[in-house]
Amino acid sequence: MIIKIVRNALGLIIVFFDWISRPKAIKRTPEAQAKAQSAIEGHSLYQFLACPFCVKTRRAMHKLGLNMELRDINKNPQHRVDLEQGGGRVKVPCLRIEEGENVRWMYESNDIIQYLEQRVS
Repeated sequence: MIIKIVRNALGLIIVFFDWISRPKAIKRTPEAQAKAQSAIEGHSLYQFLACPFCVKTRRAMHKLGLNMELRDINKNPQHRVDLEQGGGRVKVPCLRIEEGENVRWMYESNDIIQYLEQRVS
């Protein structure tokens, strides 16, 4: 119980420092921004607010200027169920990549960030 409280408190501190030190987003032409957004169409990030690795991933998304659906597994029980059933485990962050009929699930913040950087470059 105490460990959970400490973990949540530290997570909120990380969220606060992320908020005050957030990097500026990449500036693109409207056409380039539309192309970048199109490259991540059908993608969604399963996460929760105070997770340090989720903060890291959201920071990278902000820096890349990407708007993606965020699915908080703590606030919406159905997102948690979808993550477990689709991805095979309840672990965040997890990027759900929907491309036509195919759906892939990508775990690990570094892998997600690298994937997004390559996708919008």
